Amino acid sequence: MDGNGRWARARQKPRHAGHRAGVRSVRMIVEAAATHGVECLTLFAFSSENWGRPDEEVSSLMSLFVEALRREGNELHRNNVKLCFIGARERLNAGLVKKIEAAEEKTSRNTGLLLNVAVAYGGRWDILCATKQLAEKVAKGDLSVDDIDETTLSAELQLANCPEPDLLIRTGGEQRISNFLLWNLAYAELWFTDVLWPEFDAHQFENALRYFSRKQRRYGHTGEQVGAAEC
Repeated sequence: MDGNGRWARARQKPRHAGHRAGVRSVRMIVEAAATHGVECLTLFAFSSENWGRPDEEVSSLMSLFVEALRREGNELHRNNVKLCFIGARERLNAGLVKKIEAAEEKTSRNTGLLLNVAVAYGGRWDILCATKQLAEKVAKGDLSVDDIDETTLSAELQLANCPEPDLLIRTGGEQRISNFLLWNLAYAELWFTDVLWPEFDAHQFENALRYFSRKQRRYGHTGEQVGAAEC
């Protein structure tokens, strides 16, 4: 969800105004995803690298997370959305972690859209943590080195209980994945737009879905093989 700061700067507003505007886009896209039958949506809200931003901006973002949880949590629950957070929550302040855990518990039995919010998350961190978990199991004798494969590693990742992502959407004009879900995105389709996140709406989201609907997912096979399997 890129472009909040540039959106604010273009309007001669402080960066936190862009982040607040971005929350409105989150609300619209969550509603659009649910409307279109999306099963799982993961939002990259705050990366491992974002800790390097000015203290004032980081503090503002953390306060915004708390405010958004308080304001949006009940609405998500009423709409049967299951809310989960991924990332190094041990780096977050205790008050925010408490609200995260409360929101997760409140929505844990919902059966609609699964909404993952990545906070203090990085793809390399994710893979590193999974590797350490496997190493600990090997050291304890609970797992053999020969048993380690893609399935066992995937089971230790933050999105272990989710299907592989089909589509990555990045706003703001940059064309890179910026350390997001590095393992999980191996076969995802990538859709980039110059639209800044606070201006990204349901129409833009539908454009991305249309782009995805035209793609043939080959996973290393030939187009002829995939076509034959679909018949």
